[in-house]
Amino acid sequence: PLYGGRSIDENNIFMPQCFYFDIVNGFSDYMSPKEQKERMYGLITAGLATHFPEYLEDDERGKRFAIIEQAIIYAGNAHVGRHRKGTHMPYIAHPMETMMITAHLTDDIETIAAAALHDVVEDTEYTYEDIRLAFGEKVARLVGEESEDKREGQDKSLTWRIRKEETINGTRSKSLEAKKIMLADKLSNLRASRRDYRKIGLQMWDKFNMKDPSQQKWYYTSVLQVLEDLKDTPEYREAEEIVREIFKEVI
Repeated sequence: PLYGGRSIDENNIFMPQCFYFDIVNGFSDYMSPKEQKERMYGLITAGLATHFPEYLEDDERGKRFAIIEQAIIYAGNAHVGRHRKGTHMPYIAHPMETMMITAHLTDDIETIAAAALHDVVEDTEYTYEDIRLAFGEKVARLVGEESEDKREGQDKSLTWRIRKEETINGTRSKSLEAKKIMLADKLSNLRASRRDYRKIGLQMWDKFNMKDPSQQKWYYTSVLQVLEDLKDTPEYREAEEIVREIFKEVI
């Protein structure tokens, strides 16, 4: 956060005004004093600000925001030591970006928390039951809906098509909340692919299990089709624009 001047709260008292940076928008609007207070309640309830009085932990606003703070910590621990494919970027950057994009699509706290955790079951040693015990049925269900059967022990390049077909077919019956997480997930991946495309063109696919750009085009085009419930959102339109750009050379 950065100091951005002062504002007047509901009691006509001058309060500091903060600006916050995030992965999605670069420079976002400031948080009001009320929003900052709710954020702090969340930090307290999540156990991240233990020097504050314990009685505040019973505040419902804290309970509402704490699940997101706890999900961030959980995901960070689960993905520790992992990196984005073909880069030195810590893997946690992807679920955090996915979470922040999801927060632009919904105000539902459990959906946002599930977005932070969406790759934990699929890519780490943690299980669906671990998520259920830590975060409850709804978050676990949403994470489960985002988890792909990796077919461990088999050549990922050979199972790629069937895995993606299962993802696409399964998405048709997903809840709207799960579709929002999926859109956020794919948009985060597409942004990374666009950055690579602008540097090295179609060679960017060499680091993936599926190196054929025509297959990648089929996949992302199909994903957009099954996510058409969200076609009126800025995030969907951004994903469409990126797909057009990075696959413009692909038949």
